[in-house]
Amino acid sequence: MDQTEVPKLRCQRIGCDATFTEDNNPDGSCTYHDSGPFFHDGMKEWSCCKKRSHDFSLFLEIPGCKTGKHTTEKPVLAKATPTPTPKNPFSPPTAAPATNSSSKESCPRCKQGFFCSDHGSQAQPKAAPAKSCASAPAKKVVDINQPQTCKNQGCGQTFKEKDNHETACNYHPGPAVFHDRMRGWKCCDIHVKEFDEFMSVPPCSKGWHDADPAS
Repeated sequence: MDQTEVPKLRCQRIGCDATFTEDNNPDGSCTYHDSGPFFHDGMKEWSCCKKRSHDFSLFLEIPGCKTGKHTTEKPVLAKATPTPTPKNPFSPPTAAPATNSSSKESCPRCKQGFFCSDHGSQAQPKAAPAKSCASAPAKKVVDINQPQTCKNQGCGQTFKEKDNHETACNYHPGPAVFHDRMRGWKCCDIHVKEFDEFMSVPPCSKGWHDADPAS
């Protein structure tokens, strides 16, 4: 007897984007953000859990702070409010205690670089210049059958290296632009007001999936 494969649905909660079926959707299987993000002065923040990042890719990787069931209905996000920044009263820098520079300059021990108990001077050895020996990190070896998550902006799909090719990935080369309450992609010049609309902007480029773009 042939078994018909149950079509999988895409969860619409912000921060989830997983696939599921109606008969396999237990409570707690979905991890998501229940209120929208807040953008200000280059900072991106989830108003529900106050997690923040300057980098948009890292911001999208911040795990959800709520759990529940997957849903195909787009949730109504709570109004995003920024985390208030405490204003510390201005405290002027503490002035360094005045020293008798004239007597220090005329002191024979200070002039020769020896320790002087009267003026607190002590010879300071010159630090050797740091040698720059940074080398490029080795490329990670991955099993061609190992499932990986693409980190290209706008993709996020799970893939196997054996199925990867030059048009497998649909993504935004970016960068993401946030300005005057508008969200958009510079690569395809599309700008919208709502965050869920921004997340739904279709990718404009094709290429290889990349699970480790930093390497």
